Amino acid sequence: MRSRLVTVCHVVCRTVAVLAALLVVSLALPAAPASAHGQLATSTPLTGTVVRKPLAQVGLYFTEKPAANAHFTLTGPNGSRVDSGWSYGEPKRLDKPVQEYFMVNGVFEPRLYHTGFPAMVTVAHWPAKGRYTANYLTVASDGEAVRGTVTFDYQGPSTAAPAGWTAPTNGPEPALLAQAEGTPSASAVPAATLPADATPAAAPPASPPEGGLPPWVVPAAVVVVVGTIIVVAARRRPAPSGGTTRPRGAAPRPRGAASRPRGGTDRRPARRGRR
Repeated sequence: MRSRLVTVCHVVCRTVAVLAALLVVSLALPAAPASAHGQLATSTPLTGTVVRKPLAQVGLYFTEKPAANAHFTLTGPNGSRVDSGWSYGEPKRLDKPVQEYFMVNGVFEPRLYHTGFPAMVTVAHWPAKGRYTANYLTVASDGEAVRGTVTFDYQGPSTAAPAGWTAPTNGPEPALLAQAEGTPSASAVPAATLPADATPAAAPPASPPEGGLPPWVVPAAVVVVVGTIIVVAARRRPAPSGGTTRPRGAAPRPRGAASRPRGGTDRRPARRGRR
């Protein structure tokens, strides 16, 4: 019994070691690269920074030219919008290139983008100090939605709204929403074109390359196999031996030896006294 428990403990220890190694390897493996294009590369002001003077525009720079029907908003601390339309700006070279991936012959290939293509969001006024949030929604050349936010703190002076200006309440166009959600639309406009410094490539699928396995398959299979080994080892029992178990170190009884009679001690004949 003791030897069986020792064996099971050894199997459990080896299993734990194997699972720990697999976990480390799984965490070390790189995740599947993102296939979406046209992502936000930078902005002015940068997200998380503090602005101390009124800006006429907020610039959002993408790795592709935003779609013509892209939607941009800028909200102030009280939640009201302070944007007044947007326009394309002059492309500029990025301080830090942005890497995106394209699927080519079933393999993800990296591509660096050195140019930022801006959408310049006009700021109508700065009503108060506090947190401002720029929201964007566009569709890249691969048909994927590009959306996100840029937040920053404004600590400059308040400015008045232009005469006759009212806070916009419009949302994204139906065609843009249809493209962003992957729903065909008869009025959908063409997606944004590739930047000048990028070569055309096939649109990558959202899933990993065909024939690849998810990273959790191998660890799960190992867990199942090792768990089966543990169960089998735990169920093993020593084969029963016939007869009474003889204590260790006891000398074997010689054949033909008479057994001690049952029912008390041996009786010996009484000695006769001397005459």
